[in-house]
Amino acid sequence: MTSTKRTFTSVEICAGAGGQALGLHNALFRHLALIEIDPHAVETLRENVEGNPEWEGCMVKQADLKELPPEDLRRELGLEPGDLDLLAGGVPCPPFSVAGKQLGRDDERDLFPTMLDLVQELEPKAVMIENVRGLLEPREKFQGYREELLERLESMGYEKCYWEVLEARNYGVPQLRPRAILVALKRAYVPFFAHTKPAKRSLRTVGAALEESMAERFAEVDDPRAEGVLKKWREKAFKGVAPTLVGGSKKHGGADLGPTRAKKAWEALGICGLGVANDSEEMKRQGSQERDLFAEAGPKLTVEQAAIIQGFPPSWKFKGRKTAAYRQVGNAFPPPVAQAVGEQIIAALKAAKAAGVVAPVREPSSQIQGRDSELLFKLADLSMPAIPQAADRRSDREGAVVG
Repeated sequence: MTSTKRTFTSVEICAGAGGQALGLHNALFRHLALIEIDPHAVETLRENVEGNPEWEGCMVKQADLKELPPEDLRRELGLEPGDLDLLAGGVPCPPFSVAGKQLGRDDERDLFPTMLDLVQELEPKAVMIENVRGLLEPREKFQGYREELLERLESMGYEKCYWEVLEARNYGVPQLRPRAILVALKRAYVPFFAHTKPAKRSLRTVGAALEESMAERFAEVDDPRAEGVLKKWREKAFKGVAPTLVGGSKKHGGADLGPTRAKKAWEALGICGLGVANDSEEMKRQGSQERDLFAEAGPKLTVEQAAIIQGFPPSWKFKGRKTAAYRQVGNAFPPPVAQAVGEQIIAALKAAKAAGVVAPVREPSSQIQGRDSELLFKLADLSMPAIPQAADRRSDREGAVVG
C-alpha cells in the first residue's frame, strides 16, 4: 500500500492560483507557505487551502517578494537553514517570453535573483524553478544569464539535476504548454536523483478531458440544436490536445484563447476561442447561451473547463470575476507536470534519507554578523581602555541582531 504521509516540506513563491502547489501536494509534499502578490490568486489559494485538513499548517501569504527580506520569511516560518526540503516557484515569465521583449535580467519583473536570495537564506535540500520555454530556446539567447544563475547555485552548494523543457501533453495534460524546469539539489543528494525528465504518461485529448462537463452544459439548455452541436463537437474534440492556454495581460483586453493561430487550432477541436463562456448560472442570467454554446466555431470554454485543460481537478475553485479567474488559469503551471517533477525529488530525498545522508549547512547570516560584531568589540576592548558606554552600545547591537 502506498504511503500518503507527508514528511517532506515545501515553500513556494509566485504561487499564482496554485497549479504547482497542487501538483507538489499530490506528490506528497507538505506545504509550509504559499506566497503570491496578486490579490485574486491569493483569494483562490485561501479558498482551496485554508480550513482544508489536507493542507493543515500551510500559510497563504500575500507579499511582494522584492519587499520581503529572506531572513524575515525564514523566521516567520520558524525555520533554521537546511530545515526545508524544497523551495519551488514559477518566477514571472514576461522577461523571457517570446510574446514580450525578452529583456531577461534587465526586466524589472525578473525574480530569479530574488529566488536565489531565498535559496541562500533557507538552504533547502532541493530547488525547483519553472519558467517559459523562451528561457532555454534558442539556447544562445540567455546562455550567459543561465550560466550566471547556475554558478551562483553552485557557489551555495547545489548542483543542477536538469534544466529542460517539459511538454505538458506528455504528463496527461490535454494541451501543449512547454515549460522550462530547473531542478537543483544539494550536492550530497544529487547521486540519488534520476537525472532524467519524468517518464511520459498517457496522452489525454481535449474530448476525453471535457466530455463530462460539455455534456452537462448542453443538457442544461432547452434548445433543439443542443444534441447536434454536442455531437459535432465530439467529432472534433477527440483528435488531439489543445494549444497552449494563455492568461493574457491585465493591461490589455478581456479573456480569450490566444492569437489567431491558436484560435484556429481551437476551432479544429470544436472550440470557439473568441472569448470565455459564462458559467451556467450567469449564462441564464445574461441570456448568453447563443454566444457561449452555439457560436459557429463551436462552444466556448468556461473558466472551469479551461482549468480542466490546464490539469486542475473540478474541485479546485477560482476566485474573482470571469476575466480575473481565467487569467489565473491561463497563467498557471499544470498540476500533473509539477506532480511528476515533485515525485522525482521526493524519491531522491527518501533514498538519501534512507542512506543516512545529511548535507552540510552554513550558519545563518544573522549569526555570522552577530559573531563578527562580538569579535570587533573584543578587539576594541584589547586596544583601548574599557568604558561603560562602549559596553552599553555592544549590548544594544547584540540585541538588535537577535531581534
